[in-house]
Amino acid sequence: MDHLINTLSNWDWLDAITASSSSFLLIFAAEIGDKSQLVCMALAARYRASPVMLGSALAFFLLNTLAVVFGAAIANWLPELYIFVVVAILFSVFGVHALHIKEDNNNEAAEIRTDRSILIGTFLLITVAEFGDKTQLAVVALSSTSLPIAVWFGSTVALITTSALGVWAGRTILQRVPIALLHRISGMIFISLAVFAAYKAYLAF
Repeated sequence: MDHLINTLSNWDWLDAITASSSSFLLIFAAEIGDKSQLVCMALAARYRASPVMLGSALAFFLLNTLAVVFGAAIANWLPELYIFVVVAILFSVFGVHALHIKEDNNNEAAEIRTDRSILIGTFLLITVAEFGDKTQLAVVALSSTSLPIAVWFGSTVALITTSALGVWAGRTILQRVPIALLHRISGMIFISLAVFAAYKAYLAF
């Protein structure tokens, strides 16, 4: 009897490790170069890395929890049109703001931004941008066929890892690119994402 219990326990752990690993690999591959990673890179290039990283981590905690707990219902929580419109507006605001920062006011602008405002801004951007996205729907699908907690863990670690890579890229660029050019690059990233979201909203209309 004890041997049977141990065997079942081992199989549970094996299933959990398999589900976590497969979720990690799938979500990591899907998020490389995706908009959430570009958002982290652009924000980390302009602001402090720690609140950007924390804001993105909290957003993914929330999104993956919703995906696992509520399942496919989250996909229909809000119409796609509304989500894409809000995403386009947010990205446009951030993009225009970045493009209009004057070079002689860069240090002042960086000082005005508090850790709390950077964290909240990152959290809102990623939460809205990724709500109902392909990776969240993938988490829904995986959690319906595998152990939900294991899927949540693997997918969340994957998303935080890709965000960390984006933050690292942003901080690396910051050390090598003139700050004025850097603001223009981050602004163009946000504008490009806004145009893409607007196009998706047009298709959903």
